[in-house]
Amino acid sequence: MKLFDVPGRTILPRMVSHSELRKLFCSADAVCFDVDSTVIREEGIDELAKFCGVEDAVSEMTRRAMGGAVPFKAALTERLALIQPSREQVQRLIAEHPPHLTPGIRELVSHLQERNVQVFLISGGFRSIVEHVASKLNIPSTNVFANRLKFYFNGEYAGFDEMQPTAESGGKGKVIKLLKEKFHFKKIIMIGDGATDMEACPPADVFIGFGGNVIRQQVKDNAEWYITDFVELLGELEE
Repeated sequence: MKLFDVPGRTILPRMVSHSELRKLFCSADAVCFDVDSTVIREEGIDELAKFCGVEDAVSEMTRRAMGGAVPFKAALTERLALIQPSREQVQRLIAEHPPHLTPGIRELVSHLQERNVQVFLISGGFRSIVEHVASKLNIPSTNVFANRLKFYFNGEYAGFDEMQPTAESGGKGKVIKLLKEKFHFKKIIMIGDGATDMEACPPADVFIGFGGNVIRQQVKDNAEWYITDFVELLGELEE
């Protein structure tokens, strides 16, 4: 739990009871999901690295980035410099090894949408992969925030769009702040497995840590609400 430093004194934030968290979740007008290792079982960048033959080096970088040990943009730049994915390789990855949805996510998103809750995907991964996932969940591409890969005319890797908020540490929080300003959402929930997801609260009103695919110890230890199965959230909505 973070301390807030005020001149001359230190204030502990008010602890929110689990029943209050549940009420906030059930009354939210927007829910934002991380994608890699949350909505899908895989880490998209690791799958791309495996497809391009540089899996081991990139997996170690991802682990360090997810643990919060390396600034996100630096880790993304390093990993992509190793992978050098072409447009064709990205398209073939999606066609031949499509990402697997995490059990329960389809039902949870559907339930939220039936309640007129806006669902967003906010990812440090790649838009081409995340839009494919969004289409499987009936989430419009306008509700997708992710990094854009850039390619030369011949399809070779040309870098990534560094102006996207999701390209840097704190980017997911910037997206949520933007959503609040644009749509005037009163309560936004952020759900994800990693340090970059937890850092998005605030401005998110509630963070729910997800450990159904991989457990990040830092997140498990610090999240006020931590789940390992989306069935738990489905149950809250159905009560």
